[in-house]
Amino acid sequence: MNNDKPIQLSPSSLNLYLECPRCFWLEKRYGIKRPPPYPYALNMAVDTLLKKEFDSYRAKGKPHPLITENNIQAKLFSDQQKLNQWRSNFEGIRYYDTGLGATLFGAVDDILEFPNNKLAPLDYKSTGSKVPKVYDRFQLQMDVYTFLLEKNGFLTPKKGYLAFYIVDKENGFEDRLPFRKELHEIDTDSSYVQGIFEEAVTLLRNKKLPSSHQDCQFCRWLKQASNF
Repeated sequence: MNNDKPIQLSPSSLNLYLECPRCFWLEKRYGIKRPPPYPYALNMAVDTLLKKEFDSYRAKGKPHPLITENNIQAKLFSDQQKLNQWRSNFEGIRYYDTGLGATLFGAVDDILEFPNNKLAPLDYKSTGSKVPKVYDRFQLQMDVYTFLLEKNGFLTPKKGYLAFYIVDKENGFEDRLPFRKELHEIDTDSSYVQGIFEEAVTLLRNKKLPSSHQDCQFCRWLKQASNF
């Protein structure tokens, strides 16, 4: 890796850094990645369908039922062109730190706009679990999105929203996959994001292989495999 080349990190990159500095360093510096998980093709299809559904309400200027049913005093972000840019995996909403020579970016699913012009991230999650769980990586994701919105000059309510679409396993299939919906509001904290961003960039520019996290199963597997 050319250490003078600007670095681009995402919420998933920072999550990897927090999980295991060595795995993060190997992936971002040399392209050596952990074994990939099973592809979540169904989740990606649901995500695509939800974006089309939410965009249809946006185009009509109507509130989405999930928002009104949960008494959220907000509307869908009205600027479709900007939202499309922020949704793009190749563009996203970005912040370039001139001092670090590095970029932090994230591809949002959607944005809620409150009457006081504050913006909050809305992310779609599909799951087969009966009780959806707000994992630490979801919290980090919402915190980073809040940070990015603020760095781009927007006010935020310090909130993030997770729209869970949960497979209903009780009422049969009938040629359609039934879902029940839950909207979870979580408090966001953007105050620590800059610090983690700086730590991750500094580590990445260090030529020395960092130590693995003690709980990293991938590093343990690699160590055991190398003994054969």
